[in-house]
Amino acid sequence: MKYNQASKKKDFRPRRPGKKPASRPDFQKDIIRVLERAGSRGASAKYLQEQAGVRRHQTEAFLLVLAGMVKNGTVQQKRDRYYQSDQGQTAEAVVIKVTEGFGFVRPDEAEEDIFIPGRYFMGALPGDRVKITVRQGRGNLKEGEVLRILEEADYHFTGTFRMENGLPVVYPDTQMKGPVPVDRNETGGAKEGDKVSARIVKRGRRHFDHRAAVMAVFGSSQLASVCCEAILAENGIEKQFPPQVLEEARRIQEKGISQREIDGRLDLRGEIIFTIDGADTKDIDDAVSLTRLEDGWELGVHIADVSHYVRSRSELDAEAFGRGTSVYYANAVIPMLPKELSNGICSLNPQEDRLAFSALMHLDQDGGLMEYAFRKTVIRSRVKGVYSEINQILDGTAGEDLHKKYYGLEPVLHQMKELATRLARRRTQRGSLDLESTEAKILVGEDGRVQDILPRQSGESEGMIEEFMLVANEAAASFGLERELPFLFRIHEDPSAEKLEALAELLKVLGLDAAQIKPGVQPSQLQAILKAVKGTDMQMLVNSQLLRSMARARYSEVNKGHFGLVLSKYSHFTSPIRRYPDLAIHRIMSEALKGMDSQEMQRRFGKFVQDAAAHSSAAEQRAMTVERSCEDCYKAEYMTAHLGETFEGIVSGVMERGIFVELPNTVEGMIRIAEMPGRFEYDGKIEVKDLDSSRRFRIGDRIRVKVARADVSSGEVDFALEETLPQISEGR
Repeated sequence: MKYNQASKKKDFRPRRPGKKPASRPDFQKDIIRVLERAGSRGASAKYLQEQAGVRRHQTEAFLLVLAGMVKNGTVQQKRDRYYQSDQGQTAEAVVIKVTEGFGFVRPDEAEEDIFIPGRYFMGALPGDRVKITVRQGRGNLKEGEVLRILEEADYHFTGTFRMENGLPVVYPDTQMKGPVPVDRNETGGAKEGDKVSARIVKRGRRHFDHRAAVMAVFGSSQLASVCCEAILAENGIEKQFPPQVLEEARRIQEKGISQREIDGRLDLRGEIIFTIDGADTKDIDDAVSLTRLEDGWELGVHIADVSHYVRSRSELDAEAFGRGTSVYYANAVIPMLPKELSNGICSLNPQEDRLAFSALMHLDQDGGLMEYAFRKTVIRSRVKGVYSEINQILDGTAGEDLHKKYYGLEPVLHQMKELATRLARRRTQRGSLDLESTEAKILVGEDGRVQDILPRQSGESEGMIEEFMLVANEAAASFGLERELPFLFRIHEDPSAEKLEALAELLKVLGLDAAQIKPGVQPSQLQAILKAVKGTDMQMLVNSQLLRSMARARYSEVNKGHFGLVLSKYSHFTSPIRRYPDLAIHRIMSEALKGMDSQEMQRRFGKFVQDAAAHSSAAEQRAMTVERSCEDCYKAEYMTAHLGETFEGIVSGVMERGIFVELPNTVEGMIRIAEMPGRFEYDGKIEVKDLDSSRRFRIGDRIRVKVARADVSSGEVDFALEETLPQISEGR
């Protein structure tokens, strides 16, 4: 990877040979800008002309524009002074998204984003703080206009380097779609088709007036692995650990586990305890045990005691806090902790003594939590259980080799299945939402290229472990609340009124009862809607829209409950190897078990949990964005080998510029409306309709598409429409 320092030059503006730059002043924008700054004082025509930089030969054109703005009400005239009309409220906002023809800004203290048409953006970029006007747009959509850029962000982006008409440009992967010119001295040695990271070094009044410098060169943009390197770098995710962190991890690994560390712990090495994970999992942080009792069950969830090794204020802790979480994509993992810990001394590897933090829970016959205790333990996992293998044990299809591997564990596995079934039933009865989402399993060959993409399968054992982890996480939250500890909770707040209103409107269009979809709606009422459409052609549509109406789960030092799980208290305790919040509450719970008094707990951890909650939530969102972006690149790489081929898919989304279609292998692409024969109109909700025929496309429809384009660098796939398929069921 090559790096290039951005130039200090500010006057570069590449021009096409033989052409003079056109001068097209935007008088309206200049007038609004000056009047917005003038406020109630207003401005004279002469002052407007001076501040707008109008030249003498442009005076007539300028005065005509000013008169037109007075006529259409954009500007008010009182005697010889001009004032900005009250076209709507003004607000300060941050730009969050820019596309080819429009974008969105997020006003301060506002839940809903504001739509900004491209012509009203004034060249603002993501991260910029802007002053906007807000007015009512079409339907329920609020629209705005950028009046002024208050603070310019230091904007970086990734893209593909090209030479066009002898001039270097970068085509951004996202946000701006047009080519951004680059100074010949700022290319960083990039070659045609290279994936690069670039930085805006000169701003223009419009997006295509900006100028960039190449900051880093990664290699061919047609390789998903190369594109992922750029995505990681752009998001500040380092693959390598600093030397001092690695040295600290090596010392811990080499030291091993001493008898002194084992003394004083509850010794569970003689118990039937084992792990259940994916076949390729190396960072194993949870193990389980189960004993059937006369009045119920004793469930043990045994978690790697990471906080024993990663001490507060250590180099390891500072690094883990900064990363916030491990990042997983395709066949790669960027761990939160060095492999000496994540795959070594902390990982609950089979037939090795390991220090653990165990949740020992007494459940009644139906799986209700009666009592719990958290203890520092030492365990020895009997076997590394694998999901696919245990699923075969549970459904009776296992061969002799698997019976041999799990010898002595099969009775416990069947009991675990029985308990998990009861836990799932309890969750359903309280109205817990089971929203479906399809995850991809990307198979990468030794050459680093995609070999296949499959929908990730989930069986009995995956659901079983999920149920057990939910119980342990709920018990951990109870521990924190009952002892009034400074704590980190996993919260999921109620849906906003605006999102519920949009959901209700959509359900009415589908002919479904939406009377209960309003503030205060219960998860059970939403679950009833999911149940009503299960197995129909509306299932995918309703599921996706319900998912979009949900608030985003996050971490908080204040317990607000979990809407989706219908739990009054919930936390994350079970994955301290890969999530910092789990490590943080392990540390807090450990001190509580040692007897630290509440005053000292508040002094030591009060501010810490606030910082950890905010930072961990942001780190989680960053990781999710990176994971999705990398997987999109791998999916596009896979589809390059299938250009021109035909597939069946389901319409997964619609918007004004296109129809999204998802294939059975989870690859999603767009059919661009501009390239479809006919005059299609988007209804603003769930479908597009051809005005010249009866053809319409709605979320959930099955259609046949041809792969038209696959761009690895941006992770985008384009489809062409082949034909509509018969619907799954009636009921429209």
